[in-house]
Parts: sequence; structure tokens; C-alpha cells
Amino acid sequence: QIVSQRKLSKSLLKHGNTAGKSSITVIAEELSGNDDYVELSFSARKLDDKDFFSKSDPFLEIFRVNDDATQQLVHRTEVVMNNLNPAWKTFKVSVNSLCSGDQDRRLKCIVWDWDSNGKHDFIGEFSSTFKEMRGAMEGRQVQWECINPKYKAKKKNYKNSGIVILNQCKIHKMHSFLDYIMGGCQIQFTVAIDFTASNGDPRNSCSLHYIHPYQPNEYLKALVAVGEICQDYDSDKMFPAFGFGARIPPEYKVSHDFAINFNEDNPECAGIQGVVEAYQSCLPKLQLYGPTNIAPIIQKVAKSASEETNTKEASQYFILLILTDGVITDMADTREAIVHASHLPMSVIIVGVGNADFSDMQMLDGDDGILRSPKGEPVLRDIVQFVPFRNFKHASPAALAKSVLAEVPNQVVDYYNGKGIKPKCVSEYESSRTLAP
Repeated sequence: QIVSQRKLSKSLLKHGNTAGKSSITVIAEELSGNDDYVELSFSARKLDDKDFFSKSDPFLEIFRVNDDATQQLVHRTEVVMNNLNPAWKTFKVSVNSLCSGDQDRRLKCIVWDWDSNGKHDFIGEFSSTFKEMRGAMEGRQVQWECINPKYKAKKKNYKNSGIVILNQCKIHKMHSFLDYIMGGCQIQFTVAIDFTASNGDPRNSCSLHYIHPYQPNEYLKALVAVGEICQDYDSDKMFPAFGFGARIPPEYKVSHDFAINFNEDNPECAGIQGVVEAYQSCLPKLQLYGPTNIAPIIQKVAKSASEETNTKEASQYFILLILTDGVITDMADTREAIVHASHLPMSVIIVGVGNADFSDMQMLDGDDGILRSPKGEPVLRDIVQFVPFRNFKHASPAALAKSVLAEVPNQVVDYYNGKGIKPKCVSEYESSRTLAP
């Protein structure tokens, strides 16, 4: 709630009642971890010649000086053979590893003359900061004298051992999950529930769909635990909810993507509570059937996600939560649907309910290897997270939600960064975060 609203005000409560007119306001900004990376392009001129029969073979090392004065190698360039005016290849390094996100941190740079025996000759050194290097941003150059302290102490007319030039410094901004959420990206949350006969007759207390008068069944527990977290990222709190694998009234045809409120034009339910109520009221009207086909529901959400891609902005990201009791019967179509969906702003979360064999689900998750379509096309990015509910039966709802949603922030960022799509409104929040120490 805090990060999605950025500024959250709530009334203070005492024993459940409001405590007068007092309220508390929490303002959020993300400071830790600057994920930006920087592209640097160095060259040098008139370096000292250290070799008898040829010219020096220079390479450059850049160290970050830590708080305890230790030095950490950040980058070592390639060696340019036989050249006192080398131009080293452009390289990329994250701002975190270059200067720990602190642009005034000291950087020590050393130029060496490479020797095949590993005893490289010292040419000279200089120190700088990332702030100084940023001077090479708009087509300007930054230069340093390369100094050999021994020569400087001994020789009266010593100037330097060459000049090192930074020809360009480009900063590539990597946006975080919070940048997108705070920039107004909505998470659109869709639920799909398995109504196949393998769940057992809902009137029987052994059924996974049994509606107990006092306590929620596993489907409801999983739905509430995950839904309550997701709903904070969804401003309208309206959740499309579908069922699959049942015969539905009036004709009792099998359907794999019916609205559980039986309103095909508007399958949305108000809040997680609305989904719970629609689920409870539709159960007695259905005939649990089969087979367990999940490709149709993935394709249905993918259709909405592909319409979203036309906007070319980070305004909606789709999460499909599938609650199922077991073995998928349309595995080939499902793999095909997931490979297609991996190109769209969507993620699929599958929660396995009951004690079936879920080994197929583990394969869809792709953590053990790259998922491919039947034709051999690999997923563009890993978008499926599978969690067996039985592992969390006795854990807190928060533990389940954490495991289920663990991969979502990275999936959102991977999709938008991969497409080069920036957060919608670059807020004051984000400009304050840029290279904060």
C-alpha cells in the first residue's frame, strides 16, 4: 500500500476505533541500489615508453576506493600492443560496482605496460570520481595527467608520463519495479479456478471444493492469500474471475474460460471478497467435468495484454493466477501459449491445490531449464511461477503470498526495460533517486 500510493495517510486507531482526529502519513522513496549502468570510453596519448625494442603495450585498471581505504578492481581494459597513443574499447559497468552509487567516491586509475611474464611495468596513475567522469557526457572530453610518483620526486622537469582521456560517458537508466508502480503502472489481476471432476464432488467433505460452513477450503485460502497482496497494486480493485473444466448452464456445455459470475460481458468481481462470493454462488450451478485445459485462459488474458502493447507505455501489466488441482491435459497448447505470452506484459502464477503430482507444473515454471514451445521456440523471459499450496498449508498467508509473488517485480522490470519502455510519469520521486548517495 505504501509504495503503490507513495504517500499514505491513515487514521490512528485505539482499540479498533479512531483516536480523535489524529492520523499518520508515511511517504516512500527507494534509495538502496542504483541499477543504472555507465558506458565509458578511454584513450591515452604520449605514454612513457617502457620497452627497448618496441613501444609500450598499455592497459588501464580502474579501482574503487572503499570506506576502509581498500581498493576494489572495477575494470581492466584490454592490452593495446605497441602503441603509446592507445584507444581502449568502450566498456559498460554498473554504477553500483563503479562507485557504490556514490558519485564522490574516489576512483584510482593505473596505466601499466603489459609484459608476457606477468611483471607488468608501472607507467603512471591518477585519481578521479564518477562525478568528474560525468563531465564527458555531452560530447566533451575529460583529461588527466598520468603521474609516476617516483619520477616526480626524482626529476626536476618531470611533467607527466602521458595523458589519459575519457572520450565519452553515457549513463543508461535502469528503472526499478517501484519506478513503474509509482509512475502509475497498474497490475491487472485475473483469477482462474479449476472446476474439473478430479477435485471431487463439492457436496462431499473430501472435495477440494467443499464449502464448509465455518472454514475456507484450499481454493479459497490460496485465492485470499495471494489476492489480498495483489489488490493493493490494482487501483479499481475489480478482478475478472474465470473457471475452467466444468459444464455450465444453461446448455451444460464444457467451458475452459467461463466467467464465474456468469456475465460474459463483464466477468469482473468487486474486490477479493467479490471473487469469493461469485465462487461460492457458482459452485452449486456447475457440473464439474474435464479435461484440465489451461491454454484457453492464458490466451484470453494474453489477448488483453497484447492490446495493451499498442499503447507503448507502462500503464498495465497483467497477472493471471491459476488455481488448479493437478495434471494439465493440454500441455502442448499450454507451452505454446506461455511462449507467446512471454513477449507480452503478463505473468502467470499457478498455485497447485491438493496432493496431485505437479511435476508438469515445475516444467512450466522454467526454473530448471528453458521452457520451449512444441516447435522448439524458447520463452523470451521466464513468466511462470508455480507454488504447491501443500507446502504452505500451515504457514502464514504472508509466507504463501511472498513465495507466489517473489518473481513478479523482476518480471515487470524485465519486460519494460527489455522493450525500452520508461515509467509513465517520471516523478519528483524518481529524479530525487537518481544517483542519490
